[in-house]
Order: sequence, then C-alpha cells, then structure tokens
Amino acid sequence: MKKLLLCTILVSSFGNLWAQNSNYWQQHVDYKMAVTMDVSTYTYKGTQELVYTNNSKDTLRKVYYHLFNNAFQPGSEMDVRIQNIKDPDGRMVSKVKVGDKEIKESRIKNLKPNEIGFLHVTNFKQNGVTASAKEVGTILEVTLAKPMLPNSKTTFTLDFDGQVPVQIRRSGRNNAEGVELSMAQWYPKLAEFDFEGWHADPYIAREFHGVWGDFDVKITIDKNYVLGGTGYLQNPNEIGHGYQDQGVVVSIPKKAKTLTWHFKAPMVHDFTWAADKNYIHDIAKGPNGVDIHFLYKNNPQYIENWKNLQPLTVKLMEFYNKTVGDYPYKQYSVIQGGDGGMEYAMCTLILGQGKFEGLLGVTAHEMAHSWFQHVLASNESKHGWMDEGFTSFLEDLGMNEVADKKVENPFAGGYTGYFSMVNSGKELPQGTHADRFDENRVYSISSYSKGELFLTQLVYLIGKDNLMKTLKKYYSDFKFKHPTPNDIKRTAERVSGANLDWYLTDWTQTTNTIDYGIKEVTENAGQTKVVLERIGRMPMPIDLLVEYTDGTVESFYVPLRMMSFEKENPYPAIKRTVLSDWAWAYPTYELNIPKSKSGIKSITIDPSSLMADIKKENNVFK
Repeated sequence: MKKLLLCTILVSSFGNLWAQNSNYWQQHVDYKMAVTMDVSTYTYKGTQELVYTNNSKDTLRKVYYHLFNNAFQPGSEMDVRIQNIKDPDGRMVSKVKVGDKEIKESRIKNLKPNEIGFLHVTNFKQNGVTASAKEVGTILEVTLAKPMLPNSKTTFTLDFDGQVPVQIRRSGRNNAEGVELSMAQWYPKLAEFDFEGWHADPYIAREFHGVWGDFDVKITIDKNYVLGGTGYLQNPNEIGHGYQDQGVVVSIPKKAKTLTWHFKAPMVHDFTWAADKNYIHDIAKGPNGVDIHFLYKNNPQYIENWKNLQPLTVKLMEFYNKTVGDYPYKQYSVIQGGDGGMEYAMCTLILGQGKFEGLLGVTAHEMAHSWFQHVLASNESKHGWMDEGFTSFLEDLGMNEVADKKVENPFAGGYTGYFSMVNSGKELPQGTHADRFDENRVYSISSYSKGELFLTQLVYLIGKDNLMKTLKKYYSDFKFKHPTPNDIKRTAERVSGANLDWYLTDWTQTTNTIDYGIKEVTENAGQTKVVLERIGRMPMPIDLLVEYTDGTVESFYVPLRMMSFEKENPYPAIKRTVLSDWAWAYPTYELNIPKSKSGIKSITIDPSSLMADIKKENNVFK
C-alpha cells in the first residue's frame, strides 16, 4: 500500500510538473488592414479584418480595443493628468503667463477640432454578424455576437476613421523638426488578454502592451511621400524611393496621385509607420543579412550626422546580438519622427536634429528595446523596469563598446539617478502601475535607473559570467512570451544556483534600501577585529577589500545566508577568504584580520561600487 501510495504521489507530482510546464498559453491575432491617408486634412479611413485565436481556457463574451488617438482631445484622461501631475512632460505643455507668474498649461486643453486626434469604429461584426461596440474614451468595449469558446477562432471586421493629432506625444503630425506624419498607435488595436485577464488600460501617458500576431497592411498615400516603419515592403519595385531591387528603374505614371504601400510583418505586437516628402532613405547591411534602413529629413546641417550614425548602428546590432541573442527579423528602420525617442516593432522614431552624441545615444537606446520590448515584451504598464531598465543596461554596455574611450563602470549614471530618487523621499515600489506614479521623474528613475540596477547588482550577487549567461537564457527561453518578473528571477536562479526570491521582493516590491557600514575597527592581540553593520532593511552579501601598508591587498567574502550561494572570486589576482555566512536577522557581523591595525591602510565594502548602497561614506575605513 505504501509503495502504491508513493507511486501515485510520484506520478501525480510529475503530472503536475508537466502541467505547469505545458500550461503556458497566449492569444494570437492576424490583422489585415487597408487605410487611405488624406494628407491635406490629416484624416484617414480604413478597414480591418482581424482573426482572433482564443488559446485560453476562458469563454470570452467581451473583447476590448485601444483607440489611442482619442487621448488627444480636451478633457481626456491624458489632458486632465497633464493638468494635475506635479511635473508634466515638457513636450506636452505650453508656458503661459498669468499675471506675473508663468504656468504650464496642457497643450491638449486648447486643441481645435481640426487639431485633435480621434479614432472611431463603425460596422463592427463578428463572423459577419453585427456586435455591440461602445466607445469609452480610449477604449472600445465590444459585446460579442457569440461567445468565444476556449481554443477557438473568430473573425472581427470593422471600419475606422481617424484624424492625426498635432504632434504632442509620440504620434502626430508636423513634429518639432517638420516631419509630417509619425503614425504610432493609429489603428484600432485589440487589447491583450492573458493569465491575469484583460489589459485594457486607458491611454493616459505610458507605454504599451499587445498581442503577438501577423500584420498585413496596405497604406494609400500621396505618391510624393516616403514611408518607413514596421514590416517588409511587399511591392518595392512598384514603390521605389530607395526600396526597389538593385538595377530596377521604377516608373510611376504622371497621372497617378497616390501609391499603395503594402507591408507584411510576422510575429509582432504593433505596427507603426512614418511618412514625409523630404526623407532621404539609406540602407546599411547589418549582421545576419538584416537591412537597417535610415530615413531622415534632407537637411544639409544634419546629413553628416545621419551618415556617421549608420556604421555605428551596425556595430551596436552586432554587439546586442552577441550579448543577448540574435535579432529575429530581417529589417530594422531608424526613422526621424516623433518627439524624442520611442521604440516600435522593427523600427524606432527619434528626433534627428542635434549633436551627434545625442543621435547615437537615442539610437542605441531605442534599438536595444527591440530585444526586450519587441521580442520579450513584458507588460510595461505593470513592469516598466523590465523593459526600460534592461534596455538601459544593454545601451550602456553598447555605448561603451563603440566608444573611443572605455570606462570601467558604464552604469554610473543609473546609480546617480537612483540615489537622487531615494534621497528625495518620493520613491514608490517598482510594482506601482506606470500611470499611478505621483511624479514623472520618479517613474522614469524607477523604470530606467533602478531597473538597470536590477541587472548590475546581479553582477555583484552572482558574478558577471552568470549574469551574462542569464540574459542569453532569458532571451532564448522567453522571446515572444511576455515574461513576468518571476521569469528573469528564476532564470538567474537556474543559471547560478543561487536563491534570489528575496532580491526580487526587496528590490522591486518595496522601497527597502541597502546600507551597510564599517561600525568598528579595533586591535586585539596582534589581530584586527572588524565589525560590520546592516543599517538598511535590504540584505546583501559583502565583498570586503583590505589594503595593507606594505602594498599588498586581500579580499574577504561574506555570503548571505538566504542566498545559499558562494560567488566566484571577482578579483582572481587577489587572494580571497570566504567567511561564514551572515543571516539577515543579525544586525552586525564580526571578522578578524590576521594583521595589526597599524598594518592596515584601508578597508572597503564593495570596491566594485555595484551594490547600490545609499551611504558610501560609511563603507570605507582608512
């Protein structure tokens, strides 16, 4: 009976394990869209056919679409948020004098009817049957004509008409550098439904989440416009503008007023494009046969910068491939447009007038997003740090790689930003929804700087080799799967063997800080007793470097008990002594150095400065 019971338990356990490993699912979309743009009024009309696959175990009675353009209207949630947040984005406000005071006023607030953005849906049908669709701000709520059963497909069709807003944030017309059309978030986009449920967030300010799928898009526009964006152009020899095959001469009839650009984009979660009559279009050959397109304004003052950018972009892509994994598509486009820098599927929209260093930096950052936001694709509304932080990490490594002068710690700026946020007393946990941060500055530092430090501190915790292996495995295991914070943590645990749940919890779900200090250094019988103290709530292992007056150096490593892990010596040329572990509940830790105090020149906690200790002044004894 015991044997039978044991066998039953084992079979059940393996069955549960298999179920957990095979239980992953995600929805799928296939878009077909045809849109006609009227460049005289900046309005457009289109049709959309969407085949939606419900891979969940839920029966769906409603679906939700994003109508992002509707945010750019007076009284929208985006408008009201601009008016109420303490530090509104400078691109979204105008400075107005009221009496002797200068105030910041939402640019959306005073938009005229022909300047607003809108996106309206009509004639919504499910498998040819009319379904009820209700527009609620930037969300379309659809009650299905027939519930979608688990593991089934259905086809949605709809008509849409939109107006491109004056450029205020990300998408829009006639940006600050004269680019006519930055077409991001321009179409009715189905919201993501996953194991957490629907993610139909209103468009208030932050970035995006989407369903993986294939896009087939036809854009009809004035023949003089040059386009770039997501996907592969299917009719290059009809279009020309630098896309045609080598040796092909494209002849467009003089009577033709428009061209229809036909793009296909496999396995992406968004589709973006930009258009201007004065784009120069260059193509550089990237690694693995990737075509890297550069579309930028024909402005003699900045052409040299854009030409110089091209070989460095190729080098960056090579470095990103080597560091994380291969870019999975065969084209990437760097396009002048938008209002700063923003990542999209297979492309980025960036501002292109300024110093070369800025142009290179924004390209390095936005292209790095392709490995995180556009291949891994975590939910940025909930876990912005997983995209912005990891992207910043890759960007800083890449910029250091292509720099003429290398620096020892390319992540120093991230630490500076994090410390300033902590000292302000305004920090919120990284798990705060992106729209709920009290200040834009705190959101930015939490996502970019503190998110980057999540990885740099893993170098401190498990070693550089393990961290780089973790990045590659994370990318390999979770590309196209919308990973969550637990996935990066478990990957690091699998690679290193360390227990890291405490790290994910303290760093991302609390505002606990790291603060260790050298409390006491005393001499006793020819030896030196050192007392370390943990002042902050967050635990860490300790690397201690001792420099002696005779010029020799020695290191000591204090493992953290809850990690159940011993890191390899980060300084192989320096003798290291591994001491007994330090449990979190003990506020102090004692160790003995077998030399007199007079023979010690200095003692330093974390000589690498990779641990985000908020008070460096108590980390050194001299």
